Amino acid sequence: MSEPRPPLPAKLIMGFLFRDFQLQCQVLERLTLEYGPMDFLTEPELFTYTQYYEREMGPGIHRQTGSFLHLVPVEALPAIKRFTNALEKESAPEGKRGINVDPGLLSEERLILATGKNYTHRVHLQNGVYADLTLIYQGGAYQPLPWTYPDYQNPALRHFLGILRMKLAYQRSGRLPRKYFPKGETS
Repeated sequence: MSEPRPPLPAKLIMGFLFRDFQLQCQVLERLTLEYGPMDFLTEPELFTYTQYYEREMGPGIHRQTGSFLHLVPVEALPAIKRFTNALEKESAPEGKRGINVDPGLLSEERLILATGKNYTHRVHLQNGVYADLTLIYQGGAYQPLPWTYPDYQNPALRHFLGILRMKLAYQRSGRLPRKYFPKGETS
């Protein structure tokens, strides 16, 4: 029989799609007020994986991914999704979003994104928020699944997440990963 144990806290990750850099800065400011300082933010790059968001946001969409310094309890994901949805609505002139914010939780085993859409591989968490199993850690790296969004299949993004995984392990244990020590030495 397995004994239920509380899960370890996870690293809060957010993916951003936006056109207006000033709006992006405003949203990042609001998020840091709510969740504390960010510890990493990728350079903005043109989002070319799909044209799905152009119908609502227009052409020239950029993508960024960031993470927050403070670990969060996994139970917080539905509330985080509701907060990011509220930010999106606040920035939606005439009902069209100016920014898309996708929160998720990175653990040593997986990346889970929060979504409001049900599907076969998604599990309901609370109040209409679902957990989307996006990536699993296997063979020394985060691996995509058949349903993983194309941008999360990007090797550069998965490498970035692997680095954040090492930081997460350090934050949980206070010890550097063994791969950074010559043979026989430890922290």
